[in-house]
Order: sequence, then C-alpha cells, then structure tokens
Amino acid sequence: MKISQLASRTTKNVAADEISKNAQLLTRAGFVHKLMAGVYTYLPLGLMALNKIENIVREEMNALGANEILMPALQPREIWDATQRWDAIDVLFKLKGAGDRDLALGPTHEEVVTPLMGTCIKSYRDLPLAVYQIQNKFRNEARAKSGLLRGREFRMKDLYSFHTDQADLDAYYDRATAAYHRVYARCGLGDRTLLTYASGGAFSKYSHEFQTLTEAGEDIVYRLPGTNIAINKEIIDDAEAMANIRATHGVAPEAQLEECKAIEVGNIFKLGTRFSDACGVKYTDREGKVQPVIMGCYGIGPSRLLGTIAEVLADERGLIWPAEIAPFKVHLVSLAKTDDEAQAVAALYAQLQSAGLSVLFDDRAGVSAGEKLADADLLGMPHRVVVGAKSLTNQAAEWKPRPAAEAQLVPLAQLVGQLQAA
Repeated sequence: MKISQLASRTTKNVAADEISKNAQLLTRAGFVHKLMAGVYTYLPLGLMALNKIENIVREEMNALGANEILMPALQPREIWDATQRWDAIDVLFKLKGAGDRDLALGPTHEEVVTPLMGTCIKSYRDLPLAVYQIQNKFRNEARAKSGLLRGREFRMKDLYSFHTDQADLDAYYDRATAAYHRVYARCGLGDRTLLTYASGGAFSKYSHEFQTLTEAGEDIVYRLPGTNIAINKEIIDDAEAMANIRATHGVAPEAQLEECKAIEVGNIFKLGTRFSDACGVKYTDREGKVQPVIMGCYGIGPSRLLGTIAEVLADERGLIWPAEIAPFKVHLVSLAKTDDEAQAVAALYAQLQSAGLSVLFDDRAGVSAGEKLADADLLGMPHRVVVGAKSLTNQAAEWKPRPAAEAQLVPLAQLVGQLQAA
C-alpha cells in the first residue's frame, strides 16, 4: 500500500483529554479516530492490526473445536428479565423500540446464546458443545477513558461452552486457558501476561483474568513468586482462598507476593448452571434422566488487546508492532529526488511485493526525509527500508528493524532474502 493513497494521516495534534499512551499514539499514527469518549473509528492501518488480532483469536478458538456464530447486538428485555439481570447490570444500554418495547444493546450474550444452544442440545450425545463470536459490544461506562482500554463500544470475542458435568467443564476450561496463553504469546505479550485469580461472583468461587503487567494498568494484582500466576486485589484478604491458591501452586505461606499494576486483557468463568437453569436448558443422560447443562464462558477484547499492545510495547519514538500484528512487515521509505530515482524505488516496491512481502510504501512527494523517518518510527512496522540517491548509486538499501538503534546497509540483490528471513 502506498501512503499517498492511504485514507489516514499522521498528526502531531491529539485532543487534550487523550492522556493515555495508547490513545495518543494510535491517534497520532492515524490508526484510530475518536468520535466521542469510548467510541473510535478504526482507520485502515488500525483495522488491519485489529483484524490480525481477531484472526489469531479465531484460529485458537477453532483449534478448541468451537463453532463461530454471530448473534444480534440488539436484544429484547424479556431475555434479561429471565435471568434477572435487566436491573442488575448498571452498564446496560437501554432503549425503546417500536411499540414502546424495551430493548438493550448487548454487553454480553449469555441471555442469547443459552436458549439458542438449547435448540441444539437434547441428549448427552450433543455435548460437549462450544460456540463463539467476535462482535461489537456496548457498555454504558460512566467513565470511558484510557483510549481503547475502557470503551463504550468495543470488539469482543465471547466463547460459551456447554457440558454434561463439572469434570468435562474443568477439562475444557484448562484447554481454553492454554489457548488464551497462546493468543497472548502470538500478540507479543506472553512474557508479561499473568493468569490471575479473581472473584467468581455469583457463578463460582473463582474466575480467572489474564492481566498484562504495565505501570499504566488500572488493576492491582499480587504475583506469586517464581510463577506467572497472580491474585487480584479484590480477593487478597480472603485467607482461605489465599492458602488454597498458594498450596495449589507450591508457594510457601510466608513467601512475599509482588504487588504489580496491570491491564486486564481477558477473563474466563465457570458459569455452572446459572444461565441454563434460568433458560430451561437441560439434556437427557445415558440413563434417560434429565440433567442441567453445565456452562463456561471465555472473553477476550481484541480492541482492548490492540490498545494494550500499543500501551505496553511502544517506545519514545512510537508504536512497535509484533510480527503477527503489524499491518505490514516492511515500511519502504523513498528519499528519491528525481523521476528516475522515484521509478527505481517504485520498481523495488513491486519486487518486494512480488516476493510475497507486505509493504507500506512511503512514496509521498514534498515531504522531508526527517518527517518520513519519524513517521516510520511512529507507525511501528517491524522493518524499515530506506532508499535514496546514494543507496541507488551504491546498489544498497538502509535496513533497520524497528527496535534497533542503528540501520545497516544491505545490497539490493540480497534485500528480499534478508527481509524474508527476518
């Protein structure tokens, strides 16, 4: 893609209320545009990165044997009354439809998916079963802030699993946990994302969150020494829970926990029969007895994950995208000053593309070298290649991986192979 044809621009001007790093950088780089607090448009580069995150999530959910579906965002009040959550969820967007009918914009989909899967589940032979979707969700947050980290409209992957018994749910839950770890590793956050015990609320004794360590985080977690396990601050005073968690992970009672700040990037719950009971979803077991269906749910916010990557992995020069997330692998910068030089760089662009490399080509005329190089750092593609009159004369290009401090000269004849191997 040529930057001259890109439907976005970098900017130095960011609204004064965009105080979070992810909001500032993604706005300056032209990845997103703020419509109002907690609501963003994803511009071409931002949408490319978001789609790559969602495809990673999709691949890992498919590997779990889950079916992808797409449920309505617009939901009737009746299904929320059935689970007694119409008045219990304070962030529920409520609106009036034709005939004065009460409707909601979905912040989550237990009320929709449970009776839906009840149409498929009749006997033990139909279980286990799992479905997921990737969809816009809506939450009427009183304090939408921190860019993509706390939004009113956002992208969510929600997976729901249905089981005959607790043991089957527990086994699937462990597989889902491993899949989540693979997602974060592929997104460049694996070494700093902790599996964190949290309150299970009305559903179970514990739920689990995935918390990415950063000083910009809003959550406080306590890391068990020598592990990638943590405990959310909300359950830290529960002596029995603390003793059980320490024992489960082989941590001595006297071992000091490390207090950390973090961003929640996912959560998983064992729902039990909370929603299947409310929606009347049962199955017939091998003996012909009617039994309640056991459920689990598993959420990842791809848009929040995008914001977290921007927040955590950036440096003072701009964004740094992991290889699997970057909109393009190569950022080709033309410093051509004549038509002949411009044609030579354009030919290199075509050659790189023909070799299967994804390339963002800064072909802009009338823009200084300094501005182009600053934009390359801001946009954060994994590899920068700079070509101008001197490099064309010497038949060599300047190549620099994004985090590197210095560029190196690579003969043009070797450039494709170097980038393919990188």
